Amino acid sequence: MSTPELGLPMVVAAQDLPARVRIHEVGARDGLQNEKATVPTEVKAEFVRRLADAGLTTIEATSFVHPKWVPQLADAEQLFPLISDLPGVRLPVLVPNERGLDRALALGARRIAVFASATESFAKANLNRTVDEALAMFEPVVSRAKADKAHVRGYLSMCFGDPWEGAVPIHQVVRVCKALMDMGCDELSLGDTIGVATPGHVQSLLAELNEEGVPTSALGVHFHDTYGQALANTLAALQHGVTTVDASAGGLGGCPYAKSATGNLATEDLVWMLQGLGIDTGVDLGRLTATSVWMAGQLGRPSPSRTVKALSHQE
Repeated sequence: MSTPELGLPMVVAAQDLPARVRIHEVGARDGLQNEKATVPTEVKAEFVRRLADAGLTTIEATSFVHPKWVPQLADAEQLFPLISDLPGVRLPVLVPNERGLDRALALGARRIAVFASATESFAKANLNRTVDEALAMFEPVVSRAKADKAHVRGYLSMCFGDPWEGAVPIHQVVRVCKALMDMGCDELSLGDTIGVATPGHVQSLLAELNEEGVPTSALGVHFHDTYGQALANTLAALQHGVTTVDASAGGLGGCPYAKSATGNLATEDLVWMLQGLGIDTGVDLGRLTATSVWMAGQLGRPSPSRTVKALSHQE
């Protein structure tokens, strides 16, 4: 499956990079939400269990949205209890509103995520609200979650470009980031939803956020590989000091509300790069690759991850 006996990838550390990166695995939620066919609940649970067995310690489990909007995740109540006892594994769940929060907390979820937009067009398409209306909707969600001592992540989509509006001014992104932090989010995930970011843009946004009082320690990055820039953008973020990177096993995922969004950065491709840089992730690449090959079989198509293809000889 893998090539550890060959000593690959060769470890050549670069200066001024983090010693360890926490991978926020999104395959089970962001990866599967865009599938056309319904994935059985037990298959999803097995996917999460295999990801945990590969060493991933943050695995986004599901989303408590109304089934009408994301039918692929309609089984959240059935899925979460099947995996909630995994030792040492954080299981964040996405909640769109207070009803979703009620459902998640009732099942014992301790890590909550809300999903905002940096642009009006995507806020309208995804939430049927303006940016500010969406923030107002999230405020009681975050407040109640924090009162319940839950950890809250704020996703921000369209940070680097929007399929309807084009380029997104950095100050516009920063404004929404600050609003999410001010309402109590513990961390932010900066989303390149349609995969148009480039490294200089990434570093400029991170620097502007720092100047406006948002610490790098509170920031994660979420890149899509539409133009083949996801790893380059990740390296730019690491050079800035970011230590949380979102990725999806096997490169699963897109976005049901942005048709130009292709797959997420593949977790295997990320781990290969980080291993070569001498950065610890705690992930067993061979087990992770085997998991993605298994999941690709469940979905009936090969994984788009280049590393999965290389290590599994998958055509």
